[in-house]
Amino acid sequence: MKIPNIAQIIIVLAIWLSIPILVIACIPLREALVFTPVHSSSKAAFILLNNESTFQIKYTHSIHLSDVVESYKITADQQIQQYELEYEDTSIGMPANAEKGERFEQLNGKYYIKNMNRIFPSFYLRIGQVRANHRVIFNHKEYPLSHTIKPGTVVKVEIRKLNLFQIWKGVNILEYL
Repeated sequence: MKIPNIAQIIIVLAIWLSIPILVIACIPLREALVFTPVHSSSKAAFILLNNESTFQIKYTHSIHLSDVVESYKITADQQIQQYELEYEDTSIGMPANAEKGERFEQLNGKYYIKNMNRIFPSFYLRIGQVRANHRVIFNHKEYPLSHTIKPGTVVKVEIRKLNLFQIWKGVNILEYL
């Protein structure tokens, strides 16, 4: 009977140890807010949520040149609920009142639609090229999306669980402030 040499033992052990590591790396474990380019080969950008359940999208309105803030929360079933809209002008392109069940308020020169219950599995967003300067607000910090996503790109915004490979291949928005 031939005794295996040390190199053969190391190779067999490496193969047996790498299989569980590869399996674990493929299991979606981390919940994230994901911005996936629709018609581009660019990498997906993401924010790992770490038990956070709210975020905002802020942009400059192309006609009024004032900021608009859309506030969202993540539902228990990983959907996105818009619960508030804040803006400064009620003219072209902006609502002048609230829908049924919502509340329209004016406070300190700004308009608010509160108590919104608009739920989406995902939504699409075109990252502004000229004025919009889209930003995501997470944990009270603003992150310009143009730092991680090419302006003009259409992205699908959704909540997804990512595996370690997806995290490794993607772009963490929080690293680009």
